[in-house]
Amino acid sequence: MDTYQALAKTVIINKNNRLISYDDSLTLVGTGRSAFVFRIKSSNKAIKLFFPAFSYIAKEEAEIYKILQNIDYYPSIYEAGSNYIVMDYIEGLTLFECLSNGHIITSTHLKEIDYALSLATEIGLNPSDIHLRNIFITPTRAIKIIDVARFRQVKDCRQWANLKKAYYQFYRKRLFPKRVPAPILNSIAFLYKKGWIPYY
Repeated sequence: MDTYQALAKTVIINKNNRLISYDDSLTLVGTGRSAFVFRIKSSNKAIKLFFPAFSYIAKEEAEIYKILQNIDYYPSIYEAGSNYIVMDYIEGLTLFECLSNGHIITSTHLKEIDYALSLATEIGLNPSDIHLRNIFITPTRAIKIIDVARFRQVKDCRQWANLKKAYYQFYRKRLFPKRVPAPILNSIAFLYKKGWIPYY
């Protein structure tokens, strides 16, 4: 493909947000609430394609990534279109994958995540919607944070604060299992979003 825009146009998504087809130079690596994410083969880049009803998010998220460009904890952005963003491909495991596979998450990781979020706050953003699937631990044990579309919302998001408290009150306990099956994690997330798990 000559351009990222041309590559984006090869991704066909139907009205039910189901992926129909895409170019052979792409590998599907993630599916979210509003987008598909592909790695561009033979490169260190990823392209995030938003579902038709959520294409407006592309502009907002691209603008926020540009604000964060000088902070290493966030991926670099290379191009943005009406329904896509091209950014760094992040190698590693999300915190969700660490928990579901039994990879240890240390307090040092949490402190580094706090620092990364504080840097975003210092430049006028409001880190929000921070959850287990948008924080990566790379093979070199570095932290990377993705999915920043809600970093300019004004409401106070307690999600990361609640995750931290759960980490220290439960995960750090000697007898707490360090591997939690994905279905259980998904059930906890569902109950939390419904407000059926008490907030700290």
